[in-house]
Amino acid sequence: MRMPEPDAGVLARRAEIAAALRRIVPGEGVIADADELRAYESDGLTAYRQAPMLAVLPETVDQVSRILRYCHDHRVKIVPRGAGTSLSGGALPLADGVLLGMGKFNRILELDFANRCAVVQPGVTNLGISNAVAHAGFYYAPDPSSQIACTIGGNVAENSGGVHCLKYGLTTNNVLGLEMVLIDGTVLRLGGKALDAGGYDLLGVMIGSEGLLGVVTEVTVRILRRPAAARALLIGFPSNESAGDCVAAIIAAGIIPGGMEMMDKPAIAAAEAFVKAGYPLDVEALLIVELDGPQAECDHLIERVREIATAHGASSLRASRSEEERLAFWAGRKAAFPAVGRISPDYYCMDGTIPRARLPEVLARMREMSVRYGLRVANVFHAGDGNLHPLILYDANEPGELERAEAFGADILRLCVEVGGVLTGEHGVGVEKRDLMPAMFDETDLAHQQRLKCAFDPDGLLNPGKVFPQLHRCAELGRMHIHRGALPHPELPRF
Repeated sequence: MRMPEPDAGVLARRAEIAAALRRIVPGEGVIADADELRAYESDGLTAYRQAPMLAVLPETVDQVSRILRYCHDHRVKIVPRGAGTSLSGGALPLADGVLLGMGKFNRILELDFANRCAVVQPGVTNLGISNAVAHAGFYYAPDPSSQIACTIGGNVAENSGGVHCLKYGLTTNNVLGLEMVLIDGTVLRLGGKALDAGGYDLLGVMIGSEGLLGVVTEVTVRILRRPAAARALLIGFPSNESAGDCVAAIIAAGIIPGGMEMMDKPAIAAAEAFVKAGYPLDVEALLIVELDGPQAECDHLIERVREIATAHGASSLRASRSEEERLAFWAGRKAAFPAVGRISPDYYCMDGTIPRARLPEVLARMREMSVRYGLRVANVFHAGDGNLHPLILYDANEPGELERAEAFGADILRLCVEVGGVLTGEHGVGVEKRDLMPAMFDETDLAHQQRLKCAFDPDGLLNPGKVFPQLHRCAELGRMHIHRGALPHPELPRF
Protein backbone atom coordinates (compact mmCIF):
# COMPACT_ATOMS: atom_id res chain seq x y z
CA MET A 1 0.00 0.00 0.00
CA ARG A 2 1.37 3.41 -0.93
CA MET A 3 1.88 5.74 2.02
CA PRO A 4 0.30 9.23 1.74
CA GLU A 5 2.56 12.10 0.76
CA PRO A 6 3.79 14.14 3.75
CA ASP A 7 2.27 17.59 4.19
CA ALA A 8 4.14 20.85 3.65
CA GLY A 9 4.99 21.24 7.34
CA VAL A 10 6.60 17.81 7.52
CA LEU A 11 8.57 18.45 4.32
CA ALA A 12 9.85 21.76 5.68
CA ARG A 13 10.99 20.15 8.96
CA ARG A 14 12.68 17.34 7.04
CA ALA A 15 14.56 19.88 4.89
CA GLU A 16 15.59 21.83 7.99
CA ILE A 17 16.93 18.72 9.76
CA ALA A 18 18.70 17.50 6.61
CA ALA A 19 20.44 20.84 6.17
CA ALA A 20 21.59 20.83 9.81
CA LEU A 21 22.90 17.27 9.59
CA ARG A 22 24.76 18.03 6.34
CA ARG A 23 26.65 20.74 8.19
CA ILE A 24 27.83 18.00 10.58
CA VAL A 25 28.35 15.17 8.06
CA PRO A 26 29.20 16.67 4.65
CA GLY A 27 29.20 14.98 1.27
CA GLU A 28 27.08 11.85 0.92
CA GLY A 29 26.69 11.31 4.67
CA VAL A 30 23.03 12.36 4.78
CA ILE A 31 20.46 10.39 2.77
CA ALA A 32 17.07 11.96 2.08
CA ASP A 33 16.05 10.41 -1.24
CA ALA A 34 13.02 8.11 -0.84
CA ASP A 35 14.43 5.34 -3.04
CA GLU A 36 17.80 5.36 -1.28
CA LEU A 37 16.10 5.22 2.13
CA ARG A 38 14.46 1.91 1.21
CA ALA A 39 17.73 0.17 2.09
CA TYR A 40 17.04 1.07 5.73
CA GLU A 41 13.28 0.39 5.96
CA SER A 42 13.62 -2.96 7.73
CA ASP A 43 16.00 -5.16 9.67
CA GLY A 44 15.94 -8.96 9.97
CA LEU A 45 12.30 -8.85 11.13
CA THR A 46 11.09 -8.18 7.60
CA ALA A 47 7.38 -8.41 8.41
CA TYR A 48 7.59 -4.75 9.51
CA ARG A 49 8.90 -1.98 7.28
CA GLN A 50 9.05 1.78 7.60
CA ALA A 51 11.34 4.18 5.78
CA PRO A 52 13.05 6.72 8.06
CA MET A 53 12.62 10.45 7.60
CA LEU A 54 16.38 10.70 6.98
CA ALA A 55 19.50 8.58 7.38
CA VAL A 56 22.85 9.92 8.49
CA LEU A 57 26.13 8.01 8.25
CA PRO A 58 28.80 9.52 10.52
CA GLU A 59 32.47 8.59 10.37
CA THR A 60 33.86 10.07 13.60
CA VAL A 61 32.92 10.14 17.27
CA ASP A 62 32.73 13.93 17.10
CA GLN A 63 30.13 13.69 14.34
CA VAL A 64 28.07 11.21 16.39
CA SER A 65 28.27 13.55 19.38
CA ARG A 66 27.14 16.58 17.36
CA ILE A 67 24.31 14.63 15.69
CA LEU A 68 22.96 13.46 19.04
CA ARG A 69 23.32 16.91 20.56
CA TYR A 70 21.36 18.40 17.65
CA CYS A 71 18.61 15.77 18.01
CA HIS A 72 18.49 16.39 21.76
CA ASP A 73 18.26 20.17 21.39
CA HIS A 74 15.61 20.00 18.64
CA ARG A 75 13.68 16.99 20.03
CA VAL A 76 14.31 14.79 17.00
CA LYS A 77 13.87 11.03 17.46
CA ILE A 78 16.84 8.91 16.45
CA VAL A 79 17.25 5.16 15.80
CA PRO A 80 20.79 3.68 15.91
CA ARG A 81 21.49 0.92 13.36
CA GLY A 82 24.38 -1.45 12.77
CA ALA A 83 24.30 -4.15 10.10
CA GLY A 84 20.50 -4.48 10.28
CA THR A 85 20.54 -8.19 11.15
CA SER A 86 18.33 -7.77 14.23
CA LEU A 87 15.55 -10.36 14.31
CA SER A 88 13.39 -8.44 16.81
CA GLY A 89 12.85 -5.18 14.93
CA GLY A 90 15.42 -3.44 17.09
CA ALA A 91 16.55 -1.20 14.22
CA LEU A 92 13.08 -0.54 12.74
CA PRO A 93 13.14 3.16 11.71
CA LEU A 94 10.56 5.86 12.41
CA ALA A 95 8.84 7.94 9.74
CA ASP A 96 9.43 11.04 11.88
CA GLY A 97 12.91 10.10 13.05
CA VAL A 98 16.53 10.04 11.91
CA LEU A 99 18.27 6.71 11.36
CA LEU A 100 21.88 6.78 12.59
CA GLY A 101 23.85 4.24 10.54
CA MET A 102 27.11 3.16 12.20
CA GLY A 103 28.42 1.09 9.27
CA LYS A 104 31.41 3.38 8.63
CA PHE A 105 32.80 2.67 12.10
CA ASN A 106 34.42 -0.49 10.78
CA ARG A 107 38.06 -0.38 11.88
CA ILE A 108 40.00 -2.54 14.32
CA LEU A 109 41.83 0.04 16.42
CA GLU A 110 44.18 -2.12 18.51
CA LEU A 111 45.17 -5.74 19.02
CA ASP A 112 46.65 -6.17 22.50
CA PHE A 113 47.71 -9.79 22.82
CA ALA A 114 49.56 -9.17 26.09
CA ASN A 115 46.28 -8.13 27.73
CA ARG A 116 44.27 -10.57 25.60
CA CYS A 117 41.90 -7.96 24.21
CA ALA A 118 41.06 -6.08 21.04
CA VAL A 119 39.71 -2.55 20.65
CA VAL A 120 37.30 -2.26 17.74
CA GLN A 121 34.73 0.08 16.29
CA PRO A 122 31.08 -1.05 16.44
CA GLY A 123 30.80 -1.66 12.70
CA VAL A 124 33.42 -4.45 12.73
CA THR A 125 31.76 -7.80 12.06
CA ASN A 126 31.74 -10.48 14.72
CA LEU A 127 33.74 -12.89 12.55
CA GLY A 128 36.09 -10.06 11.55
CA ILE A 129 37.50 -9.95 15.09
CA SER A 130 38.36 -13.66 15.09
CA ASN A 131 39.89 -13.36 11.62
CA ALA A 132 42.04 -10.43 12.74
CA VAL A 133 43.56 -12.32 15.67
CA ALA A 134 43.68 -15.83 14.19
CA HIS A 135 47.33 -15.50 13.11
CA ALA A 136 48.36 -15.24 16.77
CA GLY A 137 46.25 -18.22 17.85
CA PHE A 138 43.39 -16.19 19.36
CA TYR A 139 39.66 -15.83 18.66
CA TYR A 140 36.56 -13.99 19.89
CA ALA A 141 34.24 -16.51 21.55
CA PRO A 142 30.62 -15.29 21.01
CA ASP A 143 29.65 -16.53 17.55
CA PRO A 144 26.05 -15.88 16.44
CA SER A 145 24.96 -17.74 13.31
CA SER A 146 24.95 -14.37 11.51
CA GLN A 147 28.55 -13.70 12.57
CA ILE A 148 29.74 -13.16 9.00
CA ALA A 149 27.43 -10.12 8.78
CA CYS A 150 26.36 -8.96 12.25
CA THR A 151 28.48 -6.27 13.85
CA ILE A 152 29.92 -6.02 17.33
CA GLY A 153 27.88 -2.89 18.10
CA GLY A 154 24.67 -4.80 17.43
CA ASN A 155 26.00 -7.72 19.49
CA VAL A 156 26.45 -5.31 22.40
CA ALA A 157 22.95 -3.88 21.92
CA GLU A 158 21.30 -7.32 22.00
CA ASN A 159 23.79 -9.21 24.21
CA SER A 160 24.25 -11.81 21.46
CA GLY A 161 25.43 -15.35 22.12
CA GLY A 162 26.06 -18.14 19.65
CA VAL A 163 26.82 -21.82 19.55
CA HIS A 164 29.76 -21.57 21.96
CA CYS A 165 28.10 -19.38 24.62
CA LEU A 166 27.44 -22.35 26.93
CA LYS A 167 31.09 -22.56 27.96
CA TYR A 168 32.44 -19.13 27.00
CA GLY A 169 29.52 -16.82 27.71
CA LEU A 170 27.46 -14.19 25.94
CA THR A 171 28.61 -10.77 24.77
CA THR A 172 28.32 -9.43 28.34
CA ASN A 173 30.92 -11.98 29.48
CA ASN A 174 33.36 -10.99 26.74
CA VAL A 175 33.25 -7.18 26.66
CA LEU A 176 35.66 -5.28 28.90
CA GLY A 177 34.98 -1.68 27.94
CA LEU A 178 32.85 0.68 25.88
CA GLU A 179 32.99 4.20 24.55
CA MET A 180 29.48 5.58 24.10
CA VAL A 181 27.74 8.85 23.30
CA LEU A 182 24.73 9.96 25.32
CA ILE A 183 21.72 11.71 23.79
CA ASP A 184 23.05 15.15 24.82
CA GLY A 185 26.33 14.51 22.98
CA THR A 186 28.40 13.59 26.05
CA VAL A 187 31.13 11.05 25.25
CA LEU A 188 31.46 8.49 28.05
CA ARG A 189 33.91 5.65 28.68
CA LEU A 190 32.94 2.58 30.70
CA GLY A 191 35.42 -0.10 31.76
CA GLY A 192 38.65 -0.63 29.86
CA LYS A 193 41.23 -3.37 29.50
CA ALA A 194 41.05 -4.50 33.13
CA LEU A 195 38.88 -7.46 34.12
CA ASP A 196 36.66 -5.28 36.29
CA ALA A 197 35.99 -1.61 37.02
CA GLY A 198 35.01 0.18 40.19
CA GLY A 199 31.63 1.73 40.88
CA TYR A 200 28.23 0.75 39.53
CA ASP A 201 28.17 -1.83 36.76
CA LEU A 202 27.16 0.60 34.00
CA LEU A 203 28.87 -1.64 31.48
CA GLY A 204 26.36 -4.35 32.39
CA VAL A 205 23.54 -1.84 32.03
CA MET A 206 24.61 -0.89 28.51
CA ILE A 207 25.09 -4.42 27.16
CA GLY A 208 21.67 -5.60 26.06
CA SER A 209 20.10 -2.11 26.31
CA GLU A 210 18.92 -2.28 22.65
CA GLY A 211 19.98 1.25 21.68
CA LEU A 212 17.72 2.90 24.27
CA LEU A 213 20.45 4.45 26.45
CA GLY A 214 23.25 5.61 24.16
CA VAL A 215 25.21 4.98 20.96
CA VAL A 216 28.30 2.77 21.20
CA THR A 217 31.33 4.07 19.26
CA GLU A 218 34.11 1.75 20.51
CA VAL A 219 34.23 -1.70 22.11
CA THR A 220 37.06 -3.45 23.98
CA VAL A 221 36.54 -7.21 23.76
CA ARG A 222 38.20 -10.14 25.45
CA ILE A 223 40.01 -12.53 23.08
CA LEU A 224 40.84 -16.12 23.99
CA ARG A 225 43.53 -18.60 23.04
CA ARG A 226 42.39 -21.28 20.65
CA PRO A 227 42.01 -24.57 22.56
CA ALA A 228 44.69 -27.17 21.88
CA ALA A 229 42.09 -29.59 20.55
CA ALA A 230 38.41 -29.59 19.63
CA ARG A 231 36.23 -32.48 18.50
CA ALA A 232 32.53 -32.65 17.77
CA LEU A 233 29.97 -35.43 18.04
CA LEU A 234 26.91 -35.84 15.81
CA ILE A 235 24.33 -37.73 17.88
CA GLY A 236 21.01 -38.81 16.40
CA PHE A 237 17.92 -39.63 18.50
CA PRO A 238 14.56 -41.26 17.76
CA SER A 239 12.67 -38.39 19.45
CA ASN A 240 13.08 -34.76 20.51
CA GLU A 241 12.33 -35.80 24.07
CA SER A 242 15.21 -38.31 24.24
CA ALA A 243 17.59 -35.71 22.82
CA GLY A 244 16.41 -33.19 25.41
CA ASP A 245 16.91 -35.71 28.21
CA CYS A 246 20.46 -36.33 26.95
CA VAL A 247 21.24 -32.61 27.06
CA ALA A 248 20.18 -32.42 30.70
CA ALA A 249 22.17 -35.57 31.55
CA ILE A 250 25.39 -34.24 29.99
CA ILE A 251 25.22 -31.03 32.05
CA ALA A 252 24.20 -32.97 35.18
CA ALA A 253 27.36 -35.09 34.76
CA GLY A 254 29.46 -31.96 35.22
CA ILE A 255 30.51 -31.76 31.57
CA ILE A 256 30.46 -28.27 30.02
CA PRO A 257 30.84 -28.67 26.25
CA GLY A 258 32.31 -25.90 24.13
CA GLY A 259 29.01 -26.00 22.27
CA MET A 260 25.86 -28.10 22.35
CA GLU A 261 23.21 -27.53 19.69
CA MET A 262 20.01 -29.35 18.80
CA MET A 263 18.06 -29.59 15.54
CA ASP A 264 14.81 -31.42 14.82
CA LYS A 265 13.94 -33.43 11.70
CA PRO A 266 12.73 -30.56 9.45
CA ALA A 267 15.80 -28.47 10.30
CA ILE A 268 18.14 -31.44 9.79
CA ALA A 269 16.73 -32.14 6.33
CA ALA A 270 16.92 -28.49 5.26
CA ALA A 271 20.49 -28.00 6.53
CA GLU A 272 21.76 -31.22 4.99
CA ALA A 273 20.24 -30.40 1.60
CA PHE A 274 21.82 -26.95 1.76
CA VAL A 275 25.33 -27.73 3.10
CA LYS A 276 25.87 -31.51 2.69
CA ALA A 277 27.38 -31.72 6.18
CA GLY A 278 26.80 -35.45 6.51
CA TYR A 279 23.84 -35.26 8.87
CA PRO A 280 21.80 -38.46 9.37
CA LEU A 281 18.34 -38.09 7.80
CA ASP A 282 16.66 -41.02 9.56
CA VAL A 283 16.58 -39.43 13.03
CA GLU A 284 14.01 -37.18 14.70
CA ALA A 285 16.55 -35.03 16.52
CA LEU A 286 20.25 -34.30 16.21
CA LEU A 287 22.68 -33.06 18.85
CA ILE A 288 26.01 -31.48 17.95
CA VAL A 289 28.25 -31.64 21.01
CA GLU A 290 31.71 -30.12 20.88
CA LEU A 291 34.39 -30.83 23.51
CA ASP A 292 37.57 -28.77 23.62
CA GLY A 293 40.71 -28.38 25.71
CA PRO A 294 43.91 -30.43 25.99
CA GLN A 295 43.89 -33.43 23.64
CA ALA A 296 43.72 -36.02 26.43
CA GLU A 297 40.82 -34.22 28.14
CA CYS A 298 39.01 -33.79 24.86
CA ASP A 299 39.28 -37.51 23.99
CA HIS A 300 38.20 -38.52 27.49
CA LEU A 301 35.09 -36.30 27.41
CA ILE A 302 34.15 -37.58 23.95
CA GLU A 303 33.94 -41.07 25.40
CA ARG A 304 31.95 -39.92 28.44
CA VAL A 305 29.40 -38.11 26.25
CA ARG A 306 29.23 -41.18 24.01
CA GLU A 307 28.30 -43.30 27.05
CA ILE A 308 25.64 -40.82 28.21
CA ALA A 309 24.11 -40.58 24.73
CA THR A 310 23.97 -44.37 24.37
CA ALA A 311 22.27 -44.64 27.77
CA HIS A 312 19.62 -42.17 26.57
CA GLY A 313 18.75 -44.09 23.43
CA ALA A 314 20.94 -42.50 20.77
CA SER A 315 20.31 -44.20 17.42
CA SER A 316 23.47 -42.90 15.71
CA LEU A 317 26.74 -41.39 16.85
CA ARG A 318 29.69 -40.06 14.88
CA ALA A 319 32.77 -38.19 16.12
CA SER A 320 34.75 -35.79 13.94
CA ARG A 321 38.09 -37.20 12.83
CA SER A 322 39.61 -34.00 11.47
CA GLU A 323 39.29 -30.24 11.82
CA GLU A 324 37.63 -30.09 8.40
CA GLU A 325 34.98 -32.57 9.51
CA ARG A 326 34.36 -30.66 12.76
CA LEU A 327 33.85 -27.44 10.82
CA ALA A 328 31.50 -29.24 8.43
CA PHE A 329 29.34 -30.35 11.37
CA TRP A 330 29.02 -26.71 12.43
CA ALA A 331 28.56 -25.39 8.91
CA GLY A 332 25.20 -27.13 8.67
CA ARG A 333 24.04 -25.69 11.99
CA LYS A 334 25.25 -22.17 11.15
CA ALA A 335 23.40 -22.31 7.82
CA ALA A 336 20.17 -23.68 9.29
CA PHE A 337 18.26 -20.39 9.15
CA PRO A 338 18.86 -19.69 5.45
CA ALA A 339 18.52 -23.40 4.70
CA VAL A 340 14.94 -23.37 5.99
CA GLY A 341 14.19 -20.95 3.17
CA ARG A 342 14.42 -23.99 0.86
CA ILE A 343 11.38 -25.62 2.47
CA SER A 344 9.15 -22.60 3.12
CA PRO A 345 8.51 -19.26 1.37
CA ASP A 346 8.77 -17.44 4.72
CA TYR A 347 9.68 -18.22 8.30
CA TYR A 348 9.38 -16.41 11.60
CA CYS A 349 12.44 -16.92 13.82
CA MET A 350 11.65 -16.95 17.53
CA ASP A 351 13.98 -16.55 20.51
CA GLY A 352 13.13 -17.60 24.05
CA THR A 353 15.02 -19.31 26.87
CA ILE A 354 13.90 -22.09 29.21
CA PRO A 355 15.43 -24.18 32.00
CA ARG A 356 17.21 -27.14 30.39
CA ALA A 357 15.23 -29.68 32.42
CA ARG A 358 11.95 -28.46 30.84
CA LEU A 359 13.19 -28.98 27.27
CA PRO A 360 11.32 -32.24 26.53
CA GLU A 361 8.05 -30.81 27.89
CA VAL A 362 8.36 -27.57 25.93
CA LEU A 363 9.14 -29.37 22.67
CA ALA A 364 6.10 -31.61 23.13
CA ARG A 365 3.81 -28.64 23.77
CA MET A 366 5.23 -26.78 20.78
CA ARG A 367 4.34 -29.77 18.63
CA GLU A 368 0.75 -29.55 19.90
CA MET A 369 0.68 -25.83 19.07
CA SER A 370 1.93 -26.58 15.57
CA VAL A 371 -1.09 -28.81 14.98
CA ARG A 372 -3.48 -26.27 16.48
CA TYR A 373 -2.20 -23.38 14.34
CA GLY A 374 -1.80 -25.50 11.21
CA LEU A 375 1.79 -24.30 10.72
CA ARG A 376 4.99 -26.32 10.64
CA VAL A 377 7.88 -25.46 12.93
CA ALA A 378 11.57 -26.32 12.57
CA ASN A 379 13.60 -26.24 15.78
CA VAL A 380 17.21 -25.09 15.88
CA PHE A 381 18.59 -23.95 19.22
CA HIS A 382 21.37 -23.66 21.74
CA ALA A 383 20.42 -26.72 23.75
CA GLY A 384 23.10 -26.32 26.41
CA ASP A 385 21.75 -23.03 27.77
CA GLY A 386 18.10 -23.60 26.82
CA ASN A 387 17.97 -20.81 24.21
CA LEU A 388 15.26 -21.87 21.74
CA HIS A 389 15.07 -20.68 18.14
CA PRO A 390 11.88 -22.19 16.70
CA LEU A 391 11.38 -21.32 13.02
CA ILE A 392 7.66 -21.05 12.27
CA LEU A 393 7.08 -21.77 8.59
CA TYR A 394 4.42 -19.80 6.74
CA ASP A 395 3.56 -18.18 3.41
CA ALA A 396 3.04 -14.42 3.58
CA ASN A 397 1.09 -14.59 0.31
CA GLU A 398 -1.60 -16.67 2.00
CA PRO A 399 -4.11 -14.42 3.81
CA GLY A 400 -3.91 -14.77 7.57
CA GLU A 401 -0.77 -16.93 7.72
CA LEU A 402 1.52 -14.16 9.00
CA GLU A 403 -0.97 -13.34 11.76
CA ARG A 404 -1.20 -17.03 12.69
CA ALA A 405 2.59 -17.29 12.75
CA GLU A 406 2.81 -14.29 15.08
CA ALA A 407 0.14 -15.72 17.38
CA PHE A 408 1.95 -19.08 17.39
CA GLY A 409 5.21 -17.33 18.26
CA ALA A 410 3.58 -15.36 21.07
CA ASP A 411 2.25 -18.59 22.57
CA ILE A 412 5.74 -20.13 22.43
CA LEU A 413 7.17 -17.16 24.33
CA ARG A 414 4.39 -17.27 26.92
CA LEU A 415 5.20 -20.96 27.37
CA CYS A 416 8.88 -20.11 27.94
CA VAL A 417 7.91 -17.72 30.75
CA GLU A 418 5.39 -20.21 32.17
CA VAL A 419 8.06 -22.89 32.67
CA GLY A 420 10.48 -20.48 34.35
CA GLY A 421 12.28 -19.04 31.33
CA VAL A 422 12.49 -15.62 29.71
CA LEU A 423 11.21 -13.88 26.58
CA THR A 424 14.59 -13.58 24.88
CA GLY A 425 18.01 -15.16 25.03
CA GLU A 426 19.94 -13.03 22.55
CA HIS A 427 17.69 -11.43 19.90
CA GLY A 428 16.33 -8.76 22.23
CA VAL A 429 12.79 -7.47 22.73
CA GLY A 430 12.65 -4.75 20.08
CA VAL A 431 9.15 -4.42 18.67
CA GLU A 432 8.64 -8.17 18.24
CA LYS A 433 8.26 -9.01 21.94
CA ARG A 434 7.38 -5.52 23.19
CA ASP A 435 3.71 -6.23 23.86
CA LEU A 436 4.58 -9.53 25.59
CA MET A 437 6.66 -7.85 28.29
CA PRO A 438 3.70 -7.90 30.77
CA ALA A 439 3.76 -11.71 30.55
CA MET A 440 7.08 -11.56 32.39
CA PHE A 441 7.08 -8.23 34.25
CA ASP A 442 4.38 -6.49 36.27
CA GLU A 443 3.76 -2.73 36.13
CA THR A 444 6.20 -1.99 38.93
CA ASP A 445 8.99 -3.93 37.21
CA LEU A 446 8.39 -2.11 33.92
CA ALA A 447 8.21 1.27 35.64
CA HIS A 448 11.61 0.73 37.28
CA GLN A 449 13.13 -0.28 33.95
CA GLN A 450 11.72 2.85 32.35
CA ARG A 451 13.17 5.00 35.13
CA LEU A 452 16.60 3.77 34.06
CA LYS A 453 15.75 4.75 30.48
CA CYS A 454 14.71 8.20 31.75
CA ALA A 455 18.03 8.66 33.57
CA PHE A 456 19.87 8.36 30.25
CA ASP A 457 17.25 9.74 27.85
CA PRO A 458 14.65 11.86 29.67
CA ASP A 459 12.86 12.97 26.50
CA GLY A 460 12.58 9.44 25.07
CA LEU A 461 14.36 10.28 21.81
CA LEU A 462 16.65 7.24 21.52
CA ASN A 463 15.05 4.30 19.71
CA PRO A 464 11.51 5.08 20.93
CA GLY A 465 8.78 2.48 20.50
CA LYS A 466 11.04 -0.45 21.39
CA VAL A 467 11.00 -2.80 24.42
CA PHE A 468 8.28 -1.13 26.54
CA PRO A 469 4.61 -1.96 25.90
CA GLN A 470 3.52 1.51 27.09
CA LEU A 471 5.19 4.88 26.88
CA HIS A 472 5.35 6.80 30.15
CA ARG A 473 6.49 10.36 30.71
CA CYS A 474 9.52 10.50 32.99
CA ALA A 475 7.75 12.94 35.33
CA GLU A 476 4.84 10.52 35.67
CA LEU A 477 7.20 7.69 36.59
CA GLY A 478 8.78 9.90 39.22
CA ARG A 479 5.38 10.29 40.89
CA MET A 480 4.72 6.54 40.70
CA HIS A 481 1.44 7.07 38.79
CA ILE A 482 1.92 4.15 36.45
CA HIS A 483 -1.16 4.64 34.28
CA ARG A 484 -1.67 8.39 34.38
CA GLY A 485 -0.28 10.00 31.24
CA ALA A 486 0.38 6.65 29.53
CA LEU A 487 0.58 6.90 25.78
CA PRO A 488 -0.16 3.74 23.75
CA HIS A 489 2.21 2.90 20.96
CA PRO A 490 0.95 3.46 17.41
CA GLU A 491 0.29 0.50 15.15
CA LEU A 492 3.47 -0.90 13.61
CA PRO A 493 3.84 -0.54 9.84
CA ARG A 494 3.50 -4.08 8.47
CA PHE A 495 4.75 -5.08 5.05
